[in-house]
Amino acid sequence: MKIAVMKNGPYAVDPGVPLKDVDSVASAQGGVALYQEEKTYAPAGEEIHLCRCGFSQNKPYCDGHHVKVGFDGTETNNRKSYDEGAKLYKGAKYNLLDNESFCTAARFCDVGEGAWAATAQPDADSVKYVEHVGCNCNGGRLTLVDKNTGEKIEQPLDKEIYFVKDVPEKHLGPINLRGGIPIVGADGYEYETRNRMALCRCGKSGNKPFCDSTHLNCKHMEI
Repeated sequence: MKIAVMKNGPYAVDPGVPLKDVDSVASAQGGVALYQEEKTYAPAGEEIHLCRCGFSQNKPYCDGHHVKVGFDGTETNNRKSYDEGAKLYKGAKYNLLDNESFCTAARFCDVGEGAWAATAQPDADSVKYVEHVGCNCNGGRLTLVDKNTGEKIEQPLDKEIYFVKDVPEKHLGPINLRGGIPIVGADGYEYETRNRMALCRCGKSGNKPFCDSTHLNCKHMEI
């Protein structure tokens, strides 16, 4: 079960990967609280192609618009590991790893004073919030770390693909990969597989194939 990046074209997805549309639900304290499932697609019995340029009229599927718009899908990710680009923030109960290059502007971390401030607080509400962020940051920018062992803490996730609709911002968001789905580049390069990753689907990311939140500036991704 994998996703292959096609040169200047769509993502080719192996059969059987569950596909779901999800909506961002705003928190009363600011930011995003959770994703709400909107639609589940019937599992495909054969390889499917997902839009990567952002212009398909049949999203999430590719309809050939990448050819019409002259889509340049050159992969620009530096291919370093997550750990190589991450900063460590020491906290009260958990430490927090932060690799900003994988930010999708999902805004789970923006509730109240934010996840970074909450990490330093020992009270139960702050700890619970940091755990929530560490499990839901959809691009895997933020990762919980056990203070005593230094091990990353990840909740088990089923292998699924979420197509994010950012309702509060009125934009389509990234393609969220859950549960450790491998990604193979157009040149055959196998990217580091992580529990939570997000692929660009606006076609404009500076960190292709990964989302870098550029979709928020794209007219063609407005809803």
